[in-house]
Amino acid sequence: MIRNFFAVLAGLVLGMAVNMALVLLNVYLLFPMPEGADLADPEQFNAYLATLPWLAFLVPMAAHLGQSFVGAWVAASLGASRPMLLAMIVGALSLMGGIMNMMSIDGPAWMAVELPLYLVVAWLAGRRVVRRRAGAGLLKRGG
Repeated sequence: MIRNFFAVLAGLVLGMAVNMALVLLNVYLLFPMPEGADLADPEQFNAYLATLPWLAFLVPMAAHLGQSFVGAWVAASLGASRPMLLAMIVGALSLMGGIMNMMSIDGPAWMAVELPLYLVVAWLAGRRVVRRRAGAGLLKRGG
């Protein structure tokens, strides 16, 4: 049980690192913020978002889904048992973060399409680990 807890924790941390790397790539290289703007100031950040084309929101969407997928894969891979459950825990926690993000940032409404996909990509990541373990004979009964 302790190993599973740390597997989920590692999945969350690595998933968030993937998310932040892609979001920062978007903010600093692809669609830079205006000079002197503060990323941590919600008003400035929302004003910046209002200037972006729809294409600029695809990278953050990939970042969010990447967080869920990578985090779920890491948790399922590192856990001692029940890889699908661990993957879905990371997916559910990522989804909760995504909902909180949607409530605090004035992004386009169409980005809400990503919310159920957090669970889908987490399931796919967990399923990938289950299949790999089954092929290697590593999956215990009850998976």
